[in-house]
Amino acid sequence: MKILDNYIQQLIENSTPQEPAWNIEKIRAGKPNTWNYIDGCMVKALLTLYDITDDSRYLNFADEFIDYFVQEDGSIKYYDPEEYNLDNINAGKTLYRLYELTNKEKYRKAMDTIYSQIVHQPRTKEGNFWHKQIYPNQIWLDGLYMAQPFYMQYELSFRNGASCQDSFNQFKTVRNLMRCEKNGLYYHAYDSSRTMFWCDKVTGLSNNFWLRAEGWFAMALVDTWEIMPDSMTEEKKELKEMFQELIDAMLPYQDEETGMWYQVINLGGIKPNYLETSGSAIFSYAIMKGVRLGLLDTSYFFYGNKAFEGICKNHLAEVDGILQLDNICLVAGLGNVDMREGTFDYYMREPIVKNDAKGVAPLILAYTERLLYDQHNPSNR
Repeated sequence: MKILDNYIQQLIENSTPQEPAWNIEKIRAGKPNTWNYIDGCMVKALLTLYDITDDSRYLNFADEFIDYFVQEDGSIKYYDPEEYNLDNINAGKTLYRLYELTNKEKYRKAMDTIYSQIVHQPRTKEGNFWHKQIYPNQIWLDGLYMAQPFYMQYELSFRNGASCQDSFNQFKTVRNLMRCEKNGLYYHAYDSSRTMFWCDKVTGLSNNFWLRAEGWFAMALVDTWEIMPDSMTEEKKELKEMFQELIDAMLPYQDEETGMWYQVINLGGIKPNYLETSGSAIFSYAIMKGVRLGLLDTSYFFYGNKAFEGICKNHLAEVDGILQLDNICLVAGLGNVDMREGTFDYYMREPIVKNDAKGVAPLILAYTERLLYDQHNPSNR
């Protein structure tokens, strides 16, 4: 898709590690850029695109971007492991592939730096990582994506798989605690202490099914499954079943015309709910990747590709000579900042923006899956 290739090039040309064009949160805040999960999403997507296209532009940009933050001793600019913020682990996923490709020893050392956070990350009474130290006793779906693929990979690469079971168990806990038995969707967050103002005092759960959080969890499942060794036969089977049932739970809510999903998944008919780009792109990627890896039947590719094409058709366009990807929820969470209470109205009042990497990166990942599919199915081009 020429328009998407041009869009990616436009973003790269207008981005530096100090001022990435896709980090709309930093741009709006007027703050210098730091080590963060948003850039991690984008750089990981560009590395995946490099692996498929062999276009050195993507590797060179990714290497220069991460190299700026990682110091020779393995420390990372603007990153403090003792913040115990799972979001900050996400960008560490880029280090594995960059180390393989560049042999820069500082990337290997930086993996140890990030792992030091995992070792001491506070946990809920059920054994799962707190989402952040500032959010004690809380599990957010987002956190599974931010931390678990890095955790599983590190254990396999450097510790003979010593704690792989712990990573898997955290998925099981989330399924047991946060999945709604009636519709198969997962609530955004859980408070083990049941003290937060946003949670149900009996279940500890937040009130709604937020699309992007659901998507982060789907990506966590498929990305972690891909890493898991064959020796974890039963665990891989169980993770596969979790992924399958989540995708099956999502399909009834897919918009028939565009292939996208609503910001609050199950309340599409209530205004001002809207078809949201980032979460839809995430599910597009997760579904198509699930088909490629054999977690889903080949018939499911239709649903992932439909979302991909719907986003490109309806939300990627040229405006005043500049390509734009729109309808991206800037951010959503739960907690005392601006009284984020997790109601339907809350998810509706969060800003909708253009060109944020939380939408751009998963769209690129979905694009890589389309490219792989077309490579193996030339008659379908």
